[in-house]
Amino acid sequence: MDTKNLTAPNTTITYNRDDITSPTGNMYEAISIIAKRAEQINTDVKEELIEKLEEFATYNDSLEEIFENKEQIEVSKFYERLPKPTAIAVEEWLEGKIYHRDTSKPE
Repeated sequence: MDTKNLTAPNTTITYNRDDITSPTGNMYEAISIIAKRAEQINTDVKEELIEKLEEFATYNDSLEEIFENKEQIEVSKFYERLPKPTAIAVEEWLEGKIYHRDTSKPE
């Protein structure tokens, strides 16, 4: 996922219900699909953050040797400023970037 080019809002906004339900015709189904995508995004971002923070990991047993690492702080601040996974998922849904299909209907 390209975290630098996200267009999702960082704050809570109100969406048009018809825009959310139009791809499926069912609000609950749309929310379920968006929620599943938000979980995927959250997992991806978490794995990416852990991978980046591993670069700064020190494996010392002494608590006295803790020091501030400005680069680590900058990485953490960057990920804190990212839009929430649900906002990203809703934005992807509205842009038609999420593939979904009804498994109860034959293809």
